[in-house]
Amino acid sequence: MSRLSEKYIKEAAPALMKRFSYKSPMQIPKLDKIVVNVGCSEARENPKVLDAVCADLGLITGQKAVVTLAQKSVANFKLRKGMPIGAKVTLRGERMYEFLDRLFNVALPRVRDFRGISADAFDGRGNYSLGLKEQLIFPEIEFDKVDKIRGMNIVVCTTAATDEEARELLSLMGAPFATNGGTK
Repeated sequence: MSRLSEKYIKEAAPALMKRFSYKSPMQIPKLDKIVVNVGCSEARENPKVLDAVCADLGLITGQKAVVTLAQKSVANFKLRKGMPIGAKVTLRGERMYEFLDRLFNVALPRVRDFRGISADAFDGRGNYSLGLKEQLIFPEIEFDKVDKIRGMNIVVCTTAATDEEARELLSLMGAPFATNGGTK
């Protein structure tokens, strides 16, 4: 059992139960999944670029990445439906808790001038979205072997009904929320 899942069971769940006075333990919000997505526009000219993207995602998450395809054609971007344009990984269970632990405690503090993440990036249904500008903040990535710096989107999906419950859940799990707006 990972450190963060133990923290959820021993500290976060009882605190959420007390704070929101749920009638049943099944109402307590919990983490559902984490989706890590990398969009790669240069993949339409050179599909080999996706191999490096998938390798980086595999190192960061510990799980094989899936290549994502374009849903529709866009003439202005020279994009056809079905072309590979990115990669994603969906994490659940223990891998999800381990990734979130490494993200909060190792990777995010390595961001230059880090003052915390924005507490306003919730979608209205209890899911949190976070964008990173470079994959180099993760210690698994070797700086010398990176061909190009790429950003990524991380979506933390919870079972919380409201943003307030999800914000409380993530802050109890150790999310470094900024007190005055977050990083830019």
